[in-house]
Amino acid sequence: MTSATTTPADRADDERRPGGARPDTGEPSPARRDPYDRDVLPAPPGASRALLRELVGPHKVRAWCAAIMLLVQQAAVQAGPLIVAYAIDRAVPALRAHDRGPLIVTAVGYIGCALLGGWLQRTFIRSSAIVSQDVLLELRGRIFRQAQALGLDFHERYTSGRIIARATSDVEAIRELLTEGLQELLNVGLSVLYIAGVLIWLDWRLGLFSLATAVPLVFSVRRFRRRSKRVYTRRSAAMASVIVRFSETLGGIRPVQAFRRERANDEAFARLNSAHRAANGDAIVEMGRFTVSSWLIANTSVALVVLWGAYRVAAGSLELGVLAAFVLYLRRLYAPIDPLGMFLNSWQSAAASLEKIAGLLAQSPSVPEPAEPRALPERASGRPGRAVVFEGVRFAYRTGGEVLPRFDLAVPAGQTVAVVGATGAGKSTLAKLLARFYDPTSGRVTLDGVDLRELAVPELRRGVVMVTQEAFLFSGTVAENIALGDPDATPEQIEAAAKAIGAHDFIAGLPEGYDTDVRKRGGRISAGQRQLVAFARALLADPAVLILDEATSSLDVPGERAVQRAMHTVLRGRTAVVIAHRLSTVEIADRVLVMADGRVVEDGPPSELTRADGEFAGLHRAWRDSLV
Repeated sequence: MTSATTTPADRADDERRPGGARPDTGEPSPARRDPYDRDVLPAPPGASRALLRELVGPHKVRAWCAAIMLLVQQAAVQAGPLIVAYAIDRAVPALRAHDRGPLIVTAVGYIGCALLGGWLQRTFIRSSAIVSQDVLLELRGRIFRQAQALGLDFHERYTSGRIIARATSDVEAIRELLTEGLQELLNVGLSVLYIAGVLIWLDWRLGLFSLATAVPLVFSVRRFRRRSKRVYTRRSAAMASVIVRFSETLGGIRPVQAFRRERANDEAFARLNSAHRAANGDAIVEMGRFTVSSWLIANTSVALVVLWGAYRVAAGSLELGVLAAFVLYLRRLYAPIDPLGMFLNSWQSAAASLEKIAGLLAQSPSVPEPAEPRALPERASGRPGRAVVFEGVRFAYRTGGEVLPRFDLAVPAGQTVAVVGATGAGKSTLAKLLARFYDPTSGRVTLDGVDLRELAVPELRRGVVMVTQEAFLFSGTVAENIALGDPDATPEQIEAAAKAIGAHDFIAGLPEGYDTDVRKRGGRISAGQRQLVAFARALLADPAVLILDEATSSLDVPGERAVQRAMHTVLRGRTAVVIAHRLSTVEIADRVLVMADGRVVEDGPPSELTRADGEFAGLHRAWRDSLV
């Protein structure tokens, strides 16, 4: 039972696309653009820094120990040129006077510093790797938990490809910074401090001159950071767009091939891929500019220091060993230019990624847990259902108009209500409000008098279960998929639920029975068999309220009959709301609601509505004629 026209309510309800995407390009419609259409979600100021502190906080002791080890390691490494200066100015003259002691001290000191520096470097890398991997482990876990906690409205608007990008490419960018770039930054920072102090201690005039010549390098770094930040933010967004297009195309590979969308998808993907290539090219150009300008500054600085230092050596105001130490230290000071550029690349990429992850983690669930949850009253003996009441409910999606202008409905415990109507009438919205995938804009939905917003989410999910048209199955065995209804169920209970639904025979006929892997999305079994497994899962969950959202609309006649027999079993005594497109499904209902434009226009037993001269009677006659 479908409508030939599409109304605004259609787009806002049954046929809403995530993010208000255009069907031809997948890009968001300008009229519906909102924060979820952007790759970077809004977050409070300083959210990324706060997130970093939270992640590193539990590892402060190990991080400080690693920092101390690196401090000592740099002292050992930077002692090398000083030992060389001592050898030139003291040990060699002493050797000419037949005194080998200073030279032996020099050799032992140089070798000892090298060994100590290498051991400390190894220990630091191991310790920092443990910290970084723990941080990444926690970060991935937070992203995954947040993705599951956020409401249905978020996932319908913020594509799964972007969430995948947060957990993969963005976490990988942070990993590169923590495992490779951060050590380089600490090494560079400590070496600059050590070298600056030693140069001034060796000869304060030449030391200050050397540091003054490096000032232009500081401005070069600042300019590179400012320009590259924009480039890497754009590159990260381009990469996320590529992942989104890739995942959505593969997720919808059947309609892509059925409607010959390969060429159009190739063209769309080529545009996104070209944008990513352009962003990468801009990053390479910025890196090239920084490297060339930095080495020009470095070589000019070393040349000036050597010229003045040589003049002073010739004048006798500076020792040759000190000048040699200056040259060695300056080479060490400027040697990290290329690694520094790579680190700044990693830094900007990781900063952009951390900002996106912080934005995702800052989103609040649209259906939050109540501060003080209430418990449902005990169900009466022999009364598995609960009373459902919609009181003055209004609801509007953020990207569309009002779907339910005002809705009042009372469903007694144990009653089965079928809801019919044209596409976009508000049927699925009613089901989503009852399952608390959304909260009403105003009014309330109650279960035995308790507002759904006052129930703890675990108790609500035990009490209200939805079986959808898709009947989604996870990769794993048939038994594991049925046991989702009750993870503590025994194999005997699982088999009993399957028998009660009428699924046992086909399951027993599978290659490995209940241990047969259904594979991705249950692709190993038919649509009707997947629905039977979903009903067995619902029966095992033993909910008080069951919602069936077009559970037979995609089935053939034999499959529909098998599922309807299962529906009789699973609905017995429970409160049920059945969203129906096929009027054959309505026959099992105690009561029928006909909806139009978010309102109930007819309400009554199916037999009475069939005899009346109303909209349902017309739909019923059309359905009977189609069977003939």
